[in-house]
Amino acid sequence: MWGGKRRLYAATKFILYTAAGSLFILIGGLIMAFYNSNESTFDFQLLINKTYPLELEIIVYLSFLIAYAVKLPIIPFHTWLPDTHGEAHYSTSIQIVYAALTSLSQRNLKRRIAYSSVSHMGFVLIGIGSITNLGLNGAILQMISHGLIGASFFFLAGISYDRTRTLVLDQMGGIGTSMPKIFTLFSSCSMASLALPGMSGFIAELMIFLGVIDNPNYSFLFKIIIIIIQGIGIILTPIYLLSMLRQMFYGYKFSNTLTPYLMDAGPREIFILICLFFPIIGIGIYPNFVLSIWNSKVNFILSNNFF
Repeated sequence: MWGGKRRLYAATKFILYTAAGSLFILIGGLIMAFYNSNESTFDFQLLINKTYPLELEIIVYLSFLIAYAVKLPIIPFHTWLPDTHGEAHYSTSIQIVYAALTSLSQRNLKRRIAYSSVSHMGFVLIGIGSITNLGLNGAILQMISHGLIGASFFFLAGISYDRTRTLVLDQMGGIGTSMPKIFTLFSSCSMASLALPGMSGFIAELMIFLGVIDNPNYSFLFKIIIIIIQGIGIILTPIYLLSMLRQMFYGYKFSNTLTPYLMDAGPREIFILICLFFPIIGIGIYPNFVLSIWNSKVNFILSNNFF
């Protein structure tokens, strides 16, 4: 009923991918719950203390790896995300570089935002792989931060489409003069996504960056390689975001494809975006407000499994 021309294909692909990912989570969880126990349990703290044969550990690990590779997503299990976000209605480490470059080549607004999501999830992978307090906390913070920024982006894409009736960036030139409020909101959201200091994305990426450096088990060469990859991703992010702003809001308007009068954002839309943007700035200024919620759990995981 709602969405783009390929919405049925995107919805089917989304269901198949996420259902398959959920199935692997279910398999891994059931194995852990029922193995070598008179009474099944899904309590994390009890499961941590159970022992499993090496072969079974490998099976469970692969089950969760495949599941989370789909859910995060991780390349090459990522293709459902651009299709789903690209067709959806707005009411509904190599990875960093690859997805950033792919995002830059997209001419559809929603697909560009979707691939930027894949790129940002690469930072989550690096944070988890750092196996440090800073890295894991940064990975969790990045997921929360990107959830807020991504929701803002897709809402803005939706209200822009309602006015222009197009998602093709090449057909949006010059709309900044007609919609200055939407232009300001889009620009602010782009600054948050490219990790401007004072916003949540900056804190998250900085913690992940320091988390990799903080791990004493990684060689100096390995750290340099990861840092370079992160640096390339950080450089590419403003390129594809600022390019998106230039194509949408600057230059000459294509009057043959756009409606003659473009209404700017109304009070309801501004209120919704302020509600999304307020925690982005709040976390950027005082990250301990949310870090304190899960920091003890991160310490528990690290102390019982890696140190």
